[in-house]
Amino acid sequence: MNVSLTPELEEFVGNKVGSGRYNSASEVVREALRLLEEHDQARSAQIAAFNKELGHRLASLDRGEKADAAAVRARIAGRSRARRKIGA
Repeated sequence: MNVSLTPELEEFVGNKVGSGRYNSASEVVREALRLLEEHDQARSAQIAAFNKELGHRLASLDRGEKADAAAVRARIAGRSRARRKIGA
């Protein structure tokens, strides 16, 4: 298999090999593909979890269950503040 890279990516791969962490361009590409596969699997798991939660929430709406809008806004605001603290 042959792969064509942009000059920027070719330089990036060369720098990785030059750093001594990788012995060849093939090792860099294999590592990149392994990480892409992990990313795809994680994303698929996130989407599956989202769809499952969405299904639960739609089913609760079908049963006539409703959420208190003020409580939902407060919960979202709290989560947002917590995320900002983690990212800071």
